[in-house]
Amino acid sequence: MAGAQDGWEQWQWDETLFAGTAQYYRQGRTPYAEGLADAMADALHLDGHGRLLDMGCGPGVIALQLARLFDEVVGLDPDGDMLAEGALQAEVLDITNVKWLRMRAEELSASLGRFRIATFAASFHWMNRPKVARAVRSLLEPAGAAVQIDAPSYRTDTSSDLSPSALPHPLPPDDAMTALRIRYLGPDVRAGKGIRNSSPDGEDAVFRAAGFRSMRRIIVPDGRLLTRTIDDLVALTFSSSSTTPHLFGDRMGDFEVDLRQLLLDTSPSGLFSVPLADNVISIWNMDN
Repeated sequence: MAGAQDGWEQWQWDETLFAGTAQYYRQGRTPYAEGLADAMADALHLDGHGRLLDMGCGPGVIALQLARLFDEVVGLDPDGDMLAEGALQAEVLDITNVKWLRMRAEELSASLGRFRIATFAASFHWMNRPKVARAVRSLLEPAGAAVQIDAPSYRTDTSSDLSPSALPHPLPPDDAMTALRIRYLGPDVRAGKGIRNSSPDGEDAVFRAAGFRSMRRIIVPDGRLLTRTIDDLVALTFSSSSTTPHLFGDRMGDFEVDLRQLLLDTSPSGLFSVPLADNVISIWNMDN
């Protein structure tokens, strides 16, 4: 029986993992640092040429942010709604050099051609990592690289500027929001049709076993203080794999009412302060 012991080792991917989240993703998710593209250009000597393969691209947040650095970008994701959102945003931004491909990373083949860079923006942990790392290596140019971009996050240090009295609005009530999820969905972390209470680490060993050099890490400064609304935090919740709308069934409306009330009780103004942490980029170059 599924239970609290279940982690990433037992979990299996299924098509409902992010079902229904695409419409919430862009509003809800924390943005990447504004200097991310420039930092990657400097670190990888990008000059507007070559091809980028963005693995598990979702609605194309990274694909579109980096598009100006390449001749062509291929955004790959198994969720058709995510790709549709990416294509719509590309049209809004008048970005014409991105192609959208509905495919699991495990299905990569030589028919996709060669790439200068492959990116994983908070997506590699959902994949069969050894298989995908080997497949990506086979598609990269000799001077190419695989790049993992960690998900943007809040600052959690204890600096004086993070004290409640120093912020214009309350911090999001993360612990209370987690407790509300547990009340509706139980103590285990849901992921698609299964349960996943942990995620893998040790990416450097995985890429090195696939034939890449050792990792080098780049920190992209951020430090902005964002103001988020109740609508933003509701969208964040419904954009997450552990709280996708379909998991609640006919109780989704009740959950949203309770979530909005919790947020309003925390901040009667309906506004929250979100101090952003620096972004972390991990790079693995080819070994030849």
